[in-house]
Amino acid sequence: MTPTPETTTGAPATATAAAAGAPATATTAALALGDDALVLSHRLAEWAGHAPVLEEEVALANIALDLLGQARVLLSMARDEDELAYLREERAFTNLQLVEQPNGDFAHTIARQLLFSTYQRFLYEALAGDPVFGPLAAKAVKEVAYHQDHAEQWTLRLGDGTDESHRRMQRGLDALWRYSGEMFRPVAGLEAVNWQELEARWLASVNAVIERATLTVPEGPRHGAWAAGAGRQGLHTEPFGRMLAEMQHLHRSHPGASW
Repeated sequence: MTPTPETTTGAPATATAAAAGAPATATTAALALGDDALVLSHRLAEWAGHAPVLEEEVALANIALDLLGQARVLLSMARDEDELAYLREERAFTNLQLVEQPNGDFAHTIARQLLFSTYQRFLYEALAGDPVFGPLAAKAVKEVAYHQDHAEQWTLRLGDGTDESHRRMQRGLDALWRYSGEMFRPVAGLEAVNWQELEARWLASVNAVIERATLTVPEGPRHGAWAAGAGRQGLHTEPFGRMLAEMQHLHRSHPGASW
């Protein structure tokens, strides 16, 4: 099914109307959250035809479609969704660096999903009563709860599986852990969120899953000079530029075309 904003929370016009009269910071927040969903959706779509089992072809595609539906609503709160997705330059995107990281192997993707989906679920729960983002959050949290459960089940399966699956799952967590601190830096327009409380819930949940999976919580820094993460400021890692060029190629090659 082609993703539509209705699959998440209503038409773009509804989202734009909800944002009408909201402070300008709401646009900043909508772009940040919309970019997170858009970029991760594209990364997950890259698994099409390459997933390790047929069931995961469907599961990852469905998660990507959920995220794309969220992105359409959020980006429409700011401006035209297609212009924002296909005509901005790299520095104009404000997504987290975590979501732009290449898929790597399946365990690496699951590690990224565990870290982000847990954060996204708790974030949407915190925004459920927000006048601007509440309608989206209240509905999208149901989708994200599935994303989190999917990631948790695979983390347990891979971590407590074979020696090889355990090694790969640990390697994925170790590589991505340094990007996780950026998720909890306050975003303008999301004043309803208690970021310290959100991070505490995230750490408790993720650490519990890691321990149940017989894995080790990474020791790398999540904050400070040695941590990664400046995506909210428009600074991105090298793989993001290549991903963006691929994502925008068709639209930029045929400007103004109708399909």
